[in-house]
Amino acid sequence: MPPFCACVAAATVKAMKRRDRTGAAALVAASVTGLVAFALFLAGGLLLWADHHYKDPDGFLTTPSGRLESSSYAITTRNLEVGADAPGFLLGDDRYGTIRIETIAKGGKRLFVGIARTQDVERYLRGAAHSVVSDLDYAPFSATYAQLDGARPPGPPGEQRFWAARGEHSLTWDVQSGDWSVVLMNADGSRNVAAAVSAGAKVPYITTLAWVALGGGLLFVVATASLTIYGTRPVARKLAVA
Repeated sequence: MPPFCACVAAATVKAMKRRDRTGAAALVAASVTGLVAFALFLAGGLLLWADHHYKDPDGFLTTPSGRLESSSYAITTRNLEVGADAPGFLLGDDRYGTIRIETIAKGGKRLFVGIARTQDVERYLRGAAHSVVSDLDYAPFSATYAQLDGARPPGPPGEQRFWAARGEHSLTWDVQSGDWSVVLMNADGSRNVAAAVSAGAKVPYITTLAWVALGGGLLFVVATASLTIYGTRPVARKLAVA
């Protein structure tokens, strides 16, 4: 074989080897983008399904009812921190959505349910026995409490003015940034608080997020198809000969 033809053949072999390597890399990348596409389609589908399946007539996604009970003066949540990282001009004033809490009292007692700044709640209940919910499970429902001792009666919660939202047996609140606590008490401020409680949320942008996820999944499907075609395209194996 003449030297020129030998050089051409060697260059062709090297190109084929490089093509084989890049083709394999493309197929590996296609498998990754395919998994991402599947995850995005799954997330988008689940969001759309939940948005339509679990909403009540008022548009709230609602949890099953669970029983909370304490022999103390109040049941409270731990500090619920609502961040303010996202600029308001991007998401709007309702970016955190709306929550609703509904209760059914044991024995027909009048209940009070309120939401307030955590520091105000701690100040109000300082020195009074109360239970702080430290963990909640929903399937099946169970609650774990941290018990804080005290002998001072806190007084009727309805007389306090620091509540961001309050109600008798139920409340609805447009969520704001800050550190918050939910408080459940008897309306007269007495001991032995017991109620069946359910919570609901009206979350903005669920449908938008679902369609964004589905659109992203479609883009990754296109990328997967392109990489697969590139990785499996045939290679000319004929070598130039003298």
